[in-house]
Amino acid sequence: MSFDELLVEARRLGLERQDALAWLAHVSGHDRTWLFAHGDEAAPANAAAGLQRLAAGEPLAHLTGWQPFHDLVLAVTPDVLIPRPDTEALVEWALELAPGGARVADLGTGSGAIALALKAARPDLAVTATDLSPTALAVARANGERLGLAVDWRLGSWLAPLAGEAFDLIVSNPPYIAADDPHLAALTHEPLGALTPGGDGLADLAHLAATSPTHLHPGGWLLLEHGWDQAEAVQRLLAQAGFANVRSQTDRAGRPRCTGGRWQG
Repeated sequence: MSFDELLVEARRLGLERQDALAWLAHVSGHDRTWLFAHGDEAAPANAAAGLQRLAAGEPLAHLTGWQPFHDLVLAVTPDVLIPRPDTEALVEWALELAPGGARVADLGTGSGAIALALKAARPDLAVTATDLSPTALAVARANGERLGLAVDWRLGSWLAPLAGEAFDLIVSNPPYIAADDPHLAALTHEPLGALTPGGDGLADLAHLAATSPTHLHPGGWLLLEHGWDQAEAVQRLLAQAGFANVRSQTDRAGRPRCTGGRWQG
């Protein structure tokens, strides 16, 4: 089939045109402008099968192996959560708050998206990242090596690999989707443990609020990503743990997406 015929097929399958174009550009080895100029050329044999996989719900990033995030292009696999644009709000807030030469910890790093975005934007930062999954940490480490960004990768759960260490800033995008959230049904291609802790979705957020103070310098910040409807709950968790200056930031759509507080020591 030609590229033009595959775009017609993608429409028949109900695919978003931008996703179909991105996939066809990937398999062609050219950009979308080339596709429009060469639509009558025969597409590679795997192009049609990829459209079928997209229609079945497989993420585009798993087909291509790549996902853009905060001016970086990251390798992703089914072992890690696919970085979302919403998380860029957390990165931007962290960059605003981090003093020069700050020590920063990214907990549950997954693909390394947050840690690497911070290091790329601010080479002066000393960034450490942890993850419980060896396979996820391998993806993150490989991303760092390919991008030439020096991050200290640690294997272990949350703060456990950082015993005795203190930071100026701790950031995390932990699992926060409630177990009964209907959106989980569409996310079966990503690791369930990176999406939900079960229950009301607040367990890991509560754990991080309670355990981070012993790893923060006086005046250090804890910033947590969460669901759009969880801001008030996370504000309460931080206040109960003794954080001051507790407030939330919005994502690109104007929804409360991350909440943070300052540890007074």
